[in-house]
Amino acid sequence: MKFLADMGISQKTVEWLRNQGYNIVHLREEGLQKLSDEAILVKAKNEERIILTMNLDFTNLLAWSRETLPSVIIFRLGNENYDKINPQLEKVISQCENELLTGAIISVSDDTFRVRNLPI
Repeated sequence: MKFLADMGISQKTVEWLRNQGYNIVHLREEGLQKLSDEAILVKAKNEERIILTMNLDFTNLLAWSRETLPSVIIFRLGNENYDKINPQLEKVISQCENELLTGAIISVSDDTFRVRNLPI
């Protein structure tokens, strides 16, 4: 699996995923801090990456487009520090690999996550 970290995602989460052996890039690393949400979706789809974000707008954009990819993991945590995100992300990756590869939006909260297969 390959990931694309949106601006709200900590570099510590990026480093943690790299240490797990995942291919991940952060928008900041590529100088793309101001890339529009639509362009982020195109980039992720073209590069076959799963978007990691805190931005709820991706749900609406994917619903409107009726696309099946890219998958998006949206974090909706009370505390959005990497030490809260990383354990939840580990659960999602281990339990939802197939859904992530075939197209899904996964909303992650403090104690659970919800999977919606694409298109929605």
